[in-house]
Amino acid sequence: MDLSKILSISGKPGLYKHIAQSKTGIIIESITDKKRSSAFATEQISSLSDISIFTTDEDVKLENVLKNIFDKEEGKETISPKSSSQDLKAYFKEVLPEYDQDRVYVSDIKKVLKWYNILSENNILEFKEKKEENKEEKKENKTKSETKKSSEKKLQTKDNKKK
Repeated sequence: MDLSKILSISGKPGLYKHIAQSKTGIIIESITDKKRSSAFATEQISSLSDISIFTTDEDVKLENVLKNIFDKEEGKETISPKSSSQDLKAYFKEVLPEYDQDRVYVSDIKKVLKWYNILSENNILEFKEKKEENKEEKKENKTKSETKKSSEKKLQTKDNKKK
């Protein structure tokens, strides 16, 4: 899932997809109704890939939080963002146990849940990173084994030359 093209714009509801650059800003498309419009440079625009959630240790990328919710809900919608504050906090504690309760407000939790539901409804949530990591690990292991084999062959040829 590439969240770098998914945008949140202050003052506008929902999420938007970055389409193109223009002279005065960017062209965006609403994820929910597919209508295109412009977002100007004066607006506060945030890419979802740049957003993190405060925790007691290190900040956690939004993508990781969304993956946790996805795993918990098995790809289905979450609880309603309009639920009570206590329910929202308890749910978020299940999803991200180490979140900083002093710096993450209920409004932030509501926003994350709304975003998750929008992405889920529009089939944008795809978590490919594990597959890609496994492919990379296999390539690295293959390279390591090839390197080891070639070094063993070199040692064998050196031993043969000594005899």
